[in-house]
Amino acid sequence: MGVLADFFRKSSKTTRDAGTPPARPHKRALGRSGESLAAVHLRQNGYRILCTNYRTKMGEIDIVAEERGVIAFVEVKMRRSLRFGPAKLAVTRRKQENIARTARHYLARNGRLAEAARFDVLAITLSDEKPIFELIRNAFPSPFR
Repeated sequence: MGVLADFFRKSSKTTRDAGTPPARPHKRALGRSGESLAAVHLRQNGYRILCTNYRTKMGEIDIVAEERGVIAFVEVKMRRSLRFGPAKLAVTRRKQENIARTARHYLARNGRLAEAARFDVLAITLSDEKPIFELIRNAFPSPFR
């Protein structure tokens, strides 16, 4: 194992929660930069950001926003290339279920259970370091509506 690989393996062990697979530092940085780009892109497209990185024991929602009176729970996925497939395919069924449970918690905690809500995915692919955005509204159905 190389020195860098060993560094990433050791550093990820100390920062993760129990039961959470380790994330490499460069992946976390890529995720944070993707979420920052996403927030700007969403604002430019008429979304009002309500919350970022909403976390519970059940999971995390990258961005909670509102567009035309509908609450949008936005999962952001960013890729440097298409080598492992498009970013949008990284939102698996299990991830969708975790997002949905966390969204229900957010709605209940904020007294908004009766309001319209949906799940969006914002896939960002870096092409020559320039971001290409693909916004998918209603990316998956709500299991509690």
